[in-house]
Amino acid sequence: MSIPFDELWNYDDPAATEGKLREAGAGIDPVGEPDLHVQLQTQIARTLSLRGRFEEAHALLDQVESLFTPAVVVGRIRHQLERGRTFNSAGENAKAIECFREALNRAEDGGHAFYAVDAAHMLGITDTLEHRLEWNERAIALAEASTDARTRRWLGSLLNNTAWTCHEMGSYGRALELFEQCHRFNVEIGRVAEQRVARWCIGRTLRSMDRIDDALAAQRALADEAASDPEIEEDGFVCEELGECLLALGRGEEAREHFARAAELLGGVEWFVREEGERLARLRRLGGDADVSGGDA
Repeated sequence: MSIPFDELWNYDDPAATEGKLREAGAGIDPVGEPDLHVQLQTQIARTLSLRGRFEEAHALLDQVESLFTPAVVVGRIRHQLERGRTFNSAGENAKAIECFREALNRAEDGGHAFYAVDAAHMLGITDTLEHRLEWNERAIALAEASTDARTRRWLGSLLNNTAWTCHEMGSYGRALELFEQCHRFNVEIGRVAEQRVARWCIGRTLRSMDRIDDALAAQRALADEAASDPEIEEDGFVCEELGECLLALGRGEEAREHFARAAELLGGVEWFVREEGERLARLRRLGGDADVSGGDA
């Protein structure tokens, strides 16, 4: 039996994904197909982790360790990946890095390039800033060297992550180049939603470079497309950036309505509420009756 677990994922709705995973894996025999069963449980654990249910996620990962045998190869790699992601989401960074390093070693030793890229990309997110660029570049090299189409599709995420690392380091010009490359890659492979994300990132980087008019134009183009196309949902992050750009241009009253709308939309996103409390509070403040003539970005 083979189940394309990754195709069942909707990262915006981990609860619904859990249901799909359980349904798809209902016929798996834990004894006869231990590797597949372990893989399934790791993905269910990930749905729990994404909902902040870290203890339950760890308990499930603990439970399947009893099935580890030499036959469980991919399952053990994915087990370490999800253990690491759970630690990372819970703020236990050092433990997460240790798990991702083990996953990377296992994946490379076993010739599982897809999961090696996954592990390296997670190290590029969780390791210290001085090492993140090295991990991202290693992940990109692994993806580019692969002849497997699924592995090469990692390049979109990797270029995005590497660009954000450069952005965090203050290398805005390099970040802009990488975001533009990311956009071209997503156009090439036909990922429409990811193209919009890349365009948002380009606009965000332009703001960091003090190219405010260009940044505002980039976000307005995204907002206009959403307004004219019923299949594109209004994006709270676009609203936030419209507010930030207008605020930077001294147009506080115009900015207010965008901050208010951003707060409304992002206030309904579970992970944002959980992880970006201060940011959400700021959006609500700037979208309310506060003085927005200046900026506190």
